[in-house]
Amino acid sequence: MSNQLSNGDGPCCPPLSREPLTSDWATDLARMFKALGDPVRLRMLSMIASHQGGESCVCDISPAFDLSQPTISHHLKVLREAGLLDCERRGTWVYYRVLPAALEQLSAVLATESGVLPGSACACAPTEPLQEIVS
Repeated sequence: MSNQLSNGDGPCCPPLSREPLTSDWATDLARMFKALGDPVRLRMLSMIASHQGGESCVCDISPAFDLSQPTISHHLKVLREAGLLDCERRGTWVYYRVLPAALEQLSAVLATESGVLPGSACACAPTEPLQEIVS
Protein backbone atom coordinates (compact mmCIF):
# COMPACT_ATOMS: atom_id res chain seq x y z
CA MET A 1 0.00 0.00 0.00
CA SER A 2 1.18 3.49 -0.70
CA ASN A 3 1.71 5.87 2.14
CA GLN A 4 -1.52 7.89 2.07
CA LEU A 5 -2.32 7.41 5.75
CA SER A 6 -2.38 10.31 8.15
CA ASN A 7 0.82 11.46 9.76
CA GLY A 8 -1.08 13.48 12.37
CA ASP A 9 -0.45 16.83 10.68
CA GLY A 10 -3.93 17.13 9.19
CA PRO A 11 -6.39 15.27 7.04
CA CYS A 12 -4.90 12.09 5.64
CA CYS A 13 -6.32 12.34 2.18
CA PRO A 14 -8.20 14.87 0.11
CA PRO A 15 -11.77 14.01 -0.85
CA LEU A 16 -12.46 12.66 -4.32
CA SER A 17 -14.25 15.90 -5.14
CA ARG A 18 -11.15 18.00 -4.48
CA GLU A 19 -8.50 16.32 -6.60
CA PRO A 20 -8.19 13.26 -8.84
CA LEU A 21 -6.73 10.08 -7.39
CA THR A 22 -3.26 8.94 -8.35
CA SER A 23 -2.97 5.48 -9.84
CA ASP A 24 -1.29 4.02 -6.74
CA TRP A 25 -3.78 5.61 -4.37
CA ALA A 26 -6.72 4.38 -6.45
CA THR A 27 -5.26 0.86 -6.35
CA ASP A 28 -4.95 0.98 -2.55
CA LEU A 29 -8.45 2.34 -2.08
CA ALA A 30 -9.94 -0.18 -4.51
CA ARG A 31 -8.35 -3.02 -2.53
CA MET A 32 -9.95 -1.72 0.67
CA PHE A 33 -13.36 -1.11 -0.90
CA LYS A 34 -13.27 -4.50 -2.61
CA ALA A 35 -12.58 -6.17 0.73
CA LEU A 36 -15.56 -4.32 2.23
CA GLY A 37 -17.75 -5.23 -0.75
CA ASP A 38 -18.48 -8.62 0.79
CA PRO A 39 -21.25 -8.57 3.44
CA VAL A 40 -19.46 -11.10 5.65
CA ARG A 41 -16.25 -9.05 5.70
CA LEU A 42 -18.16 -5.84 6.30
CA ARG A 43 -19.91 -7.45 9.27
CA MET A 44 -16.60 -8.81 10.57
CA LEU A 45 -14.99 -5.38 10.40
CA SER A 46 -17.98 -3.88 12.20
CA MET A 47 -17.91 -6.57 14.90
CA ILE A 48 -14.22 -6.05 15.54
CA ALA A 49 -14.44 -2.25 15.52
CA SER A 50 -17.38 -2.21 17.91
CA HIS A 51 -16.05 -4.88 20.25
CA GLN A 52 -15.16 -3.73 23.75
CA GLY A 53 -11.52 -2.64 23.79
CA GLY A 54 -11.41 -2.27 20.02
CA GLU A 55 -10.16 -5.77 19.38
CA SER A 56 -11.74 -9.16 19.07
CA CYS A 57 -10.54 -12.73 19.32
CA VAL A 58 -11.31 -15.00 16.39
CA CYS A 59 -13.20 -17.12 18.95
CA ASP A 60 -15.61 -14.16 19.36
CA ILE A 61 -16.05 -13.69 15.62
CA SER A 62 -16.59 -17.26 14.42
CA PRO A 63 -19.85 -18.05 16.26
CA ALA A 64 -21.60 -15.09 14.59
CA PHE A 65 -21.29 -16.72 11.16
CA ASP A 66 -22.51 -20.00 9.74
CA LEU A 67 -19.15 -20.53 8.02
CA SER A 68 -16.30 -23.00 8.40
CA GLN A 69 -13.16 -21.93 10.25
CA PRO A 70 -11.08 -21.87 7.02
CA THR A 71 -13.65 -19.53 5.43
CA ILE A 72 -13.59 -17.24 8.49
CA SER A 73 -9.78 -17.20 8.32
CA HIS A 74 -9.90 -16.39 4.60
CA HIS A 75 -12.18 -13.39 5.13
CA LEU A 76 -9.99 -12.08 7.97
CA LYS A 77 -6.90 -12.53 5.78
CA VAL A 78 -8.52 -10.49 2.99
CA LEU A 79 -9.26 -7.68 5.47
CA ARG A 80 -5.67 -7.81 6.76
CA GLU A 81 -4.16 -7.80 3.27
CA ALA A 82 -6.36 -4.83 2.34
CA GLY A 83 -4.84 -2.90 5.24
CA LEU A 84 -8.03 -2.69 7.28
CA LEU A 85 -7.08 -5.03 10.14
CA ASP A 86 -4.05 -5.90 12.16
CA CYS A 87 -3.71 -9.00 14.31
CA GLU A 88 -1.69 -10.44 17.15
CA ARG A 89 -1.34 -14.07 18.21
CA ARG A 90 -1.77 -14.69 21.93
CA GLY A 91 -1.32 -18.33 22.77
CA THR A 92 -3.60 -20.35 20.53
CA TRP A 93 -5.90 -17.44 19.64
CA VAL A 94 -5.49 -14.57 17.21
CA TYR A 95 -6.83 -11.14 18.20
CA TYR A 96 -7.86 -8.65 15.49
CA ARG A 97 -8.14 -4.88 15.64
CA VAL A 98 -9.26 -2.34 13.06
CA LEU A 99 -6.60 0.07 11.84
CA PRO A 100 -8.08 3.53 12.56
CA ALA A 101 -5.90 5.19 9.91
CA ALA A 102 -7.44 2.97 7.22
CA LEU A 103 -10.97 3.92 8.26
CA GLU A 104 -9.95 7.58 8.37
CA GLN A 105 -8.57 7.29 4.84
CA LEU A 106 -11.79 5.72 3.52
CA SER A 107 -13.90 8.27 5.33
CA ALA A 108 -11.83 11.23 4.18
CA VAL A 109 -11.77 10.23 0.54
CA LEU A 110 -15.57 9.91 0.52
CA ALA A 111 -16.16 13.23 2.27
CA THR A 112 -18.05 15.79 0.26
CA GLU A 113 -16.21 18.98 -0.51
CA SER A 114 -16.35 21.40 -3.39
CA GLY A 115 -13.87 20.70 -6.13
CA VAL A 116 -10.91 22.99 -6.65
CA LEU A 117 -10.07 21.92 -10.19
CA PRO A 118 -11.16 24.12 -13.08
CA GLY A 119 -14.57 23.41 -14.59
CA SER A 120 -15.23 21.25 -17.58
CA ALA A 121 -13.05 21.76 -20.61
CA CYS A 122 -16.04 21.03 -22.83
CA ALA A 123 -16.71 24.01 -25.06
CA CYS A 124 -20.17 22.74 -25.89
CA ALA A 125 -22.98 24.96 -24.66
CA PRO A 126 -26.50 23.66 -24.25
CA THR A 127 -28.70 24.48 -27.23
CA GLU A 128 -31.71 25.08 -24.97
CA PRO A 129 -31.94 27.10 -21.78
CA LEU A 130 -31.43 25.03 -18.63
CA GLN A 131 -35.04 25.54 -17.47
CA GLU A 132 -36.40 23.91 -20.58
CA ILE A 133 -34.07 20.91 -20.26
CA VAL A 134 -35.06 20.32 -16.64
CA SER A 135 -38.81 20.69 -17.21
